[in-house]
Amino acid sequence: MPTHWRDTVALDEQQRLVRESIRDITADFDDDYWRERDRKAEYPTELVDTLGEHGWLGILIPEEYGGVGMGTKEVAVMMEELGASGGGFSGPQSIHGGIYNSVPLIRYASEELKAEVLPGMASGDIALQSLCLTEPNAGSDSTSIETRAEKEGDEYVITGQKIWISRVDHSDYALVMARTTPKEDVEKRTQGISMFLVDLDDAYDQDALDIERIPKTASRPVHSFEMWFSGLRVPERNLVGVEGEGFYQLLDGLNEERLAIAAEALGLGFAALESAVDYANERVVFDRPIGKNQSIQHPIAEAYARLRAAKQVTYSAADVLEDVDRTEAGARANTAKYLAADAAFDAADIAVQAHGGFGVAREYDVERYFREARLTRLVPITQELVLNYLGNNVLGLPKSY
Repeated sequence: MPTHWRDTVALDEQQRLVRESIRDITADFDDDYWRERDRKAEYPTELVDTLGEHGWLGILIPEEYGGVGMGTKEVAVMMEELGASGGGFSGPQSIHGGIYNSVPLIRYASEELKAEVLPGMASGDIALQSLCLTEPNAGSDSTSIETRAEKEGDEYVITGQKIWISRVDHSDYALVMARTTPKEDVEKRTQGISMFLVDLDDAYDQDALDIERIPKTASRPVHSFEMWFSGLRVPERNLVGVEGEGFYQLLDGLNEERLAIAAEALGLGFAALESAVDYANERVVFDRPIGKNQSIQHPIAEAYARLRAAKQVTYSAADVLEDVDRTEAGARANTAKYLAADAAFDAADIAVQAHGGFGVAREYDVERYFREARLTRLVPITQELVLNYLGNNVLGLPKSY
């Protein structure tokens, strides 16, 4: 698919710079590369290293710490390009954590921690790809996490279990969310949660961390893990921000991250659609290309229309996110994520259908896109939780959860 089919929104000069740079980089990582990474469930180290060499892993990190100093508008462009290049959801997800885990550090960490970690993150020498939040008994109810961090002298001792934590095997540090005050002892359930920067090598050296990889079918190059912390001692200086306010610190960059996820889904959707268009033009049945049949052409065109619409919502939201109040920002970001995930899934489903039996053949990639597109409707929150937010916070309906 010609790239101008995706160039459907007006970009400023800085966004265009990002787009062209990422397109140049991803040109060296073709479908064969991603097909092999998926088959072997192998992290795309070569791509990530190349992005680091060009400075793009520090896109959100201020220039004073060696970063690029850009914002959500530029991240959206980068993530869409990584997905549309053939990386699907795995491409942008391979660096997603490293990009957005910098945000709470930039906003809340001490100058000492910033100086220790941010320059290395910007250069790619330090990987902070993992956010340890989700737990088996909490799921989407993050305020019900049971991992504890108890103060002992000038240290915190962390004990608990996490699940579905990504990229632990390619991280030097992790941000760990833990309760410093039990849920039953706080006035509001969002209180009493704290954020810690954990040196993973130190955790292993203490014999205080065990991990186990979770086998999965979607986004296979980006591994997910179950983790057990058993008496991990973390220096007090590694507390990020204020004790007990970690949940609010985490929420602070939530809308920006939602838009990044939306852009990643869009990239995946466009990649799937490109495969469908190419196959529909090339595949000849009954002496005519199958794309000449309206039963093939119309669904593909409809998927394109849905992707265009979702992209407009996503980029428009990114343009004004800092100029609207928190509720409206949440409405725009969540709507973008909802529409982009559905549009990506529809595009991937139609791509499989257009390929017929070859839709499940690895060599055509669309079965990989379909597996990953299903995942976009689950992470970082489900479509149903998006509707909960819109129903309660925007429409004023009673809280349903």
